[in-house]
Amino acid sequence: MARIRHDGPLIIGGGLAGLSAALGPDGRVLVVTPEPLLNACSSAWAQGGMAAALSPQDSAALHAKDTEGAGAGLVEAEAARALTMRGRETVEWLAALGAPFDRDDDGGFSVSLEAAHSLPRVARVGGDGAGRAILSAVVAAARATKAIEIWEDGRLRGLIRDVDGRVRGAVIERRGGRLDEVFAPAVVLATGGVGGLFEATTNPSALRGEGLALAYQAGAEILDPEFVQFHPTAIDVGLDPAPLATEALRGEGARLVDGNGAFLLGDHPDADLAPRDIVARAVHAARVAGSGAFLDATRAVGEAFPHEFPAVFAACMRAGLDPRVSPIPVAAAAHYHMGGIVADDEGRTTVPGLFAIGECAATGVHGANRLASNSLLEAGAFGRRAGRAAAGEVQPERRPLTAAPAMTDLPPEALAALRAAMTRHAGVVRDEAGLTALLVLIDDLAKAYPAAACLTAARLVAEGALNRRESRGGHYRRDFPDSLPRAEHTRMRAAPAPGRDEEAEAATLAALAAVI
Repeated sequence: MARIRHDGPLIIGGGLAGLSAALGPDGRVLVVTPEPLLNACSSAWAQGGMAAALSPQDSAALHAKDTEGAGAGLVEAEAARALTMRGRETVEWLAALGAPFDRDDDGGFSVSLEAAHSLPRVARVGGDGAGRAILSAVVAAARATKAIEIWEDGRLRGLIRDVDGRVRGAVIERRGGRLDEVFAPAVVLATGGVGGLFEATTNPSALRGEGLALAYQAGAEILDPEFVQFHPTAIDVGLDPAPLATEALRGEGARLVDGNGAFLLGDHPDADLAPRDIVARAVHAARVAGSGAFLDATRAVGEAFPHEFPAVFAACMRAGLDPRVSPIPVAAAAHYHMGGIVADDEGRTTVPGLFAIGECAATGVHGANRLASNSLLEAGAFGRRAGRAAAGEVQPERRPLTAAPAMTDLPPEALAALRAAMTRHAGVVRDEAGLTALLVLIDDLAKAYPAAACLTAARLVAEGALNRRESRGGHYRRDFPDSLPRAEHTRMRAAPAPGRDEEAEAATLAALAAVI
């Protein structure tokens, strides 16, 4: 096992949040990602765009109000303001890096309407290609920055702490199974969400909440893990992950209908632009009832599909479906994790030396239901701040280190069983019986695979859902369909570790003294 000392932030994750953090500081940065940049990260798959107050009639305050409204009582107002006030500067920063946002006739940013926004404010790229286009510009900037070192074959396997609980580095698995211990003044987790825990997901299936799990095991506070957003219009053509039909289609007038052509949410022109949890439940109910769910864009988009929404068009055509003339079969699928590692707008967690940004973090801006297209904004805006804050951290004096057990993976059969159970019991509609059965399965799997971090992440989601005896935002309990009068957060922390082994600590310190 190699032991490496790095003098700047160690960033785990190469999506928009991680690379925005890497571009923030002036000094050395090490970025670790398990796949080549642009692969296996949700940022590159985002279609809608980046929400920001860009038009003369809009404002950061109105954007914050919409954000709070969508979050069903659990958005932290100060965090929402901190996010939305950085909307324009973040879009302009990305545009300066080369992100080719769509422009209007006057050269300003062209904006679209998405669900639960009171005004059009989503900056798009090529209709439905925002995520990949934005991330491509950021990747190019990161590769051109000499101070940024990038490992594209490294996977997080553990966090290294000292006896005071401070994170001092991470265990990284490199190609071929080699484990490296990397010591750094700060570790920034940008590890994405939990979509890969679900059988039906729009996320890369490798994203299974492992950063969330390791932060929890390191003592970090976890906020609202039960709140998972299910996107109502995943294209239902039997693919894993499921391709996404962007919400912008409904913003252009596409309608959700059943197999008989009846509107799923009523005939009002804006009915399909309700918050995502409401729309997802309508789609789920139609499918359970056997009438099917379809997104009909034949009139609203029609022949314009290839150039207005090229990504959706290509996904449909690959599946043998022409969306210009046929409604698109859709299903609700796990899309975004509103809960996560408690972090402020600079990414600081409750554990010294550990930062969290992007989807793995819970900064208070999403509450129980994320407002559409706020995720890319959060990744860019708070990612930049976190990078600068992490660069200001310094390695403290030498302290004995605690063991950093390396996590393992579930074998394919066990993972498939977990994913099926998560979709069935912790999906769009939940109840006590299903969540209890899910936790029994997780317990059984944990006995056989105790070091599988994804089981810890799944347990956090399931226990949070079981303990929240109400329905709110993305969390819907059929046995508790109403919201409680008072909105309260779920907060979780791991039990304290057993007492110190001073002899083992001394041996570890002696072995690593040359490194740290």
